[in-house]
Amino acid sequence: MDWFLDLKARPDCRQTEQDFQAWLSRSPLHETAWDQALKAWMLLGEVPPVYEHVWRPTSSVASLPQRRRWRQWTVGAGLALAASALILLAGPSLLIRWQADHITRTAESRTLKLEDGTVIEMGGDSAIATEITASVRRVTLLSGEAFFDVAHDTLRPFTVDAGGVAIAVLGTAFDVQLADNETTVELARGTVAISYAGPEHKENFELSPGEMAAIDRRTGAVERSVIAPEDIAAWRSGRMFVNDITVGAAVERLQRYHQAWISVPDPALAARRVTGLYDLKNPDSALEALVKPFGGKVREVTSYGRVLSRF
Repeated sequence: MDWFLDLKARPDCRQTEQDFQAWLSRSPLHETAWDQALKAWMLLGEVPPVYEHVWRPTSSVASLPQRRRWRQWTVGAGLALAASALILLAGPSLLIRWQADHITRTAESRTLKLEDGTVIEMGGDSAIATEITASVRRVTLLSGEAFFDVAHDTLRPFTVDAGGVAIAVLGTAFDVQLADNETTVELARGTVAISYAGPEHKENFELSPGEMAAIDRRTGAVERSVIAPEDIAAWRSGRMFVNDITVGAAVERLQRYHQAWISVPDPALAARRVTGLYDLKNPDSALEALVKPFGGKVREVTSYGRVLSRF
């Protein structure tokens, strides 16, 4: 990966090319490592390996000048493909923008006060839609995370919908996080009633202060646990608290506070589970702390891309 970055930074430097070719020919392990670096870059751009014949030539006796040419082409193509993917993935989708009443950017937080007196603190890269009328108080969390301090109103229960998970309250304070397949609720004060009806499962339960629940929307499975008061919505103080979740899920949360696009192409690394507090003010250090216990490393492919790997 270091050679990848050097060649990208100095594409016309003959000395860098010569040094690279000398390193490459020194050991078959170097060629294997180089192929892994190219695969990681392709995965960063979420590009199917349709050019496998390029980065894995059928002839093992290809000349070094030929290797240099196809590797330079692969780096250039990878940069163009990844740049296109980054443009497509930057920020909330157009559909979310169309639905949302309020949106935050990456690493941005925002505090809102609704007409009923409810205060909402939105985390980075989040979006909500609100509906406050004489008879209804409803908020839809479209993406990201938000902390709700709900004004008490016995005649109008307050409902938050997060990916089909409904949280109903009268007056309370709680945090809701929405991920691709999971909704997490952390309760600071009061009581909340949570319900979820999937295609083949249905869940209804209540949380008490100091409890949290993670609902897997694919299976309906619910993981309940105790959470310290200071860890509820820890993102408000620049920290991220996670409790027995996968590295992949933790990276998904960190992505909302990192300007670069983060990829974990290694399924085994992405599946490892972590518990802890991580610094959102230094997301690169947080990424390193996530994967270091498993021998993982954070590769800065460009200033706009990070690859987490075990090599």
